[in-house]
Amino acid sequence: MLGEIIQILLNFSSEIGYLGIVILMTIESSFIPFPSEIVVPPAAYLASQGQFNVYLVILSGIVGSLIGALINYFLARTLGRTIVYSLINKKVARLLLLNQEKLERAEKYFRKYGAISTFIGRLIPAIRQLISIPAGFSKMKLGKFLFYTALGSGLWTIVLAVFGYVFGANQDIWMQYYDDFKHVAYGLIVLIVLVVVGYWAYSVIKKQETRNK
Repeated sequence: MLGEIIQILLNFSSEIGYLGIVILMTIESSFIPFPSEIVVPPAAYLASQGQFNVYLVILSGIVGSLIGALINYFLARTLGRTIVYSLINKKVARLLLLNQEKLERAEKYFRKYGAISTFIGRLIPAIRQLISIPAGFSKMKLGKFLFYTALGSGLWTIVLAVFGYVFGANQDIWMQYYDDFKHVAYGLIVLIVLVVVGYWAYSVIKKQETRNK
């Protein structure tokens, strides 16, 4: 059964091409729930078979993620907090698996960690699609928003692509472990995030110490 599902994903990826990856990752990165795990790994697997260029697969994934994040950012920045919260309580939003609780969680996360949350948040499934909205509410500088979003999206896309490409050399292994991929990927992501956050915290502390001297 799993093999049949993966074959369907591979056929789908073969059909959509790079533009399809951009479009699907745009959807995944905006407020519409769509798992990136069924877009990038199959395309990267096909790259290992010579049908795609893996670097263009990664680039397409990052571009799509940025476009989707910008949609959320500018919607929030233009409409404002009151209107967005009123819209998220509508029936259509619930059909998209959105609700006020999820948005409040993302906003609380942004308030706690500031600009770097747009990097870390891109790596957390429950927050990744919504973290751009509080960034828009706060009118975060566009350049900084794009930098942190590209960093987080790029890291996640590369992890997905590496998994698909490396295991693409052995289809039997790829099919056997595809279902467990999320656990491995999330573990790697958590490790990288801890290193980045640790370095960021160290930098902040050192700056504070310098100011106090």
